[in-house]
Amino acid sequence: MDKPESARAGGIVGVLAFAGITAAIMQTVVIPLIAQFPQLLHTTASNASWVVTSTLLVAAVATPVAGRLGDLYGKRRVLLLSTVPLIAGSVVCAVSSSVLPMIVGRGLQGMGVGIVPIGISLMRDVLPAERLGAAVALLSASLGIGAAFGLPVSSAVAEYSNWRVLFWASAVLCALIAVAIWVVVPDSPIKASGSFDIVGALGLGAGLVCLLLAVSKGAALGWGSGTILALFAAAIVLLLVWGWWELRIADPLVDLRVTAQPPVLLTNAASLVVGVAMYAAMLTVPQLLQAPTVTGYGLGQSMMAMGLWMAPSGLMMMVISPMGARLSAVRGPKVTLIAGGLVIALGYGASTVLMGSTWGLLISLCLINSGVGLAYGAMPALIMAAVPLSETASANSFNTLMRSVGTSFSAAVIGVVLAQMSMTVGGHSIPTEDGFRTSLFLGCGVALVAAAVAATIPVRRAVSAGPSEDAEKLVAEHV
Repeated sequence: MDKPESARAGGIVGVLAFAGITAAIMQTVVIPLIAQFPQLLHTTASNASWVVTSTLLVAAVATPVAGRLGDLYGKRRVLLLSTVPLIAGSVVCAVSSSVLPMIVGRGLQGMGVGIVPIGISLMRDVLPAERLGAAVALLSASLGIGAAFGLPVSSAVAEYSNWRVLFWASAVLCALIAVAIWVVVPDSPIKASGSFDIVGALGLGAGLVCLLLAVSKGAALGWGSGTILALFAAAIVLLLVWGWWELRIADPLVDLRVTAQPPVLLTNAASLVVGVAMYAAMLTVPQLLQAPTVTGYGLGQSMMAMGLWMAPSGLMMMVISPMGARLSAVRGPKVTLIAGGLVIALGYGASTVLMGSTWGLLISLCLINSGVGLAYGAMPALIMAAVPLSETASANSFNTLMRSVGTSFSAAVIGVVLAQMSMTVGGHSIPTEDGFRTSLFLGCGVALVAAAVAATIPVRRAVSAGPSEDAEKLVAEHV
């Protein structure tokens, strides 16, 4: 590749990676403010929790829709359109003084998560083969990188500045991303034929909303309550009907025949489980770092210090992603995904021993997020190798959805564990040491399950490979 082409490819990768990290930051940017929102927005703690839930729900619905629209009408166009709700949502949040507009703004921000899977698919279409593996690994890992960086940044702003600064800064960042995509990122010449499946989009959206509402609100309302049971029942019925509809029409939102193929099905299953494993640390470690030292196991860190202790783990994802791409080029992305699950498990195992010190938790988090970086980078390589070129955005979006569902289940399970295994200190409910250890052991066990699922993904060797083919081309034929 000559220098102009190399610079152009580097610019595309840089812009899309920055866009992915920013979109992912939107998911965690409010976490340090959750306890303050009832007072800031003049509402109850239960209502304030919708500030987080709304983003989760909208992201789950919007991601597969954006992927299909990208395949049909152009990935660059949908990338640009995805920045509009990010900007609008940030502005709405910045000017909000009550809970309802804040929920609306956070929902709009959730629509931007589709940037990552669409960007990965666009890379497949416009980047040279020798740059593709590392670029895809970096952009896929940006979901974790952004989540890791969002915590320290938002913690610093929450502690030392006005909370509205977070959202004004988000609006400016997203506007810059829109300009950069317009100037730097080319459109893909590859588009799918057919029409957009509106009924399928509505059906999937309704089913996911019912499922994720039941999962996210089960602990608060009671898992045996009529409302939660009704939501689970509605989710099952809606998703079954949606599946029947998708198999019946010519141009489905999600081609279930493709997703049912073992390489795609098992990769998506592994993605869901990795999502569970990854998020367990995001929920457990911040609370352990901030728990008071009077408990005998809490580390007594401030909100700002907690964020700073967690920040290096985000850098580890960035460092590990290109290494994972090289491993995939040599051994195949299946091996990288297995390695990712094992490294995550190693990090959780270390955390149960090292949780008594900030440095110990830092080392454990770096191991966990290194494994996440390996796994996240391998998933889209496995997916893209198994689906037609015209369906890459839709398939990657569905894979991203599986990760999101995994994080939702993780939040529910870890939330129940920490709530049930807690004690009262100074009038506040704090998880016990056994509660933290149980959560970390669960993370370790789930990561081992992810590695086991990844080991079952079938692979085949390329029929022929000329000596001039790049390693990434061989990876594309590895499944």
